[in-house]
Amino acid sequence: MFPTARPRRSVLYVPGSNARALEKARTLPADGLVLDLEDGVSPSAKEAARSTVVAELAKGGYGHRELVVRVNGADTPWGEGDLAAAARSGANAVLLPKAESAEAVRAAEGALAGHGAPPELALWCMIETPRGVLAADAIAGASPRVACLVVGTSDLVKELRARHTPGRLEVLASLSLAVLAARAHGLAVLDGVHLDLSDDAGFEAACRQGLSLGFDGKTLIHPKTIETANRAFSPGEKEVASARRVIEAHAAAAACGQGVVVVDGRLVEALHVEEARRLVALAEAIAARR
Repeated sequence: MFPTARPRRSVLYVPGSNARALEKARTLPADGLVLDLEDGVSPSAKEAARSTVVAELAKGGYGHRELVVRVNGADTPWGEGDLAAAARSGANAVLLPKAESAEAVRAAEGALAGHGAPPELALWCMIETPRGVLAADAIAGASPRVACLVVGTSDLVKELRARHTPGRLEVLASLSLAVLAARAHGLAVLDGVHLDLSDDAGFEAACRQGLSLGFDGKTLIHPKTIETANRAFSPGEKEVASARRVIEAHAAAAACGQGVVVVDGRLVEALHVEEARRLVALAEAIAARR
């Protein structure tokens, strides 16, 4: 299985303090859910939110959805308790906010292991500060548990003292650095949220831009955006059909001792076959969920 073949087209943040939203999330067509104990929860509700998230995970019923718990930072009163609870929660991954160094990732890994986390519990890391962007390569390679980088564009724009623009010029360099770091280490990588829920056209454009930059999917703040993200980050029928032709034609050429072949007027080499196989694997994984 390719490292990014698991669909992560749409990953929705769900406040851990909102029991109704946690219940509704069981019916949503999102590929993943981030059960949030950090930004989406007020300080006075954090302890209760932790208990609620643990209880909902124990209840189950989330189907194929990848379940991720975003914990509070290690420098907060709730960070250690969040890691202890998440370690044994049954979640697929723990999302670390504001990751800025390999040391911080390894410290979280040690805390999870100390609290009995199973080997398959993954670490996702948020890249949402200038230090985090500049350390993205070190963060991505900090631990075998690290499986995904998540760009937090809202915090990043604030930290850069930049302005949100339709073309996202203010974060393009950071977005590309995150993709580079993720791919260098064979990880998945997710684009940041779109804040204007009334701007459907802008959201769709941001999804297309994210796909062009190399992202696997987009993090979301409202269920209404799930379908658009799923559509944008799904391989199209023509794209999959072309990929299958590439695989078949190259295999036939290889059987005849040829390393290259022309498919649909384009020269195809082994590197094109690798991407074609990834696309087909992703399309099949998406189809299996219907």
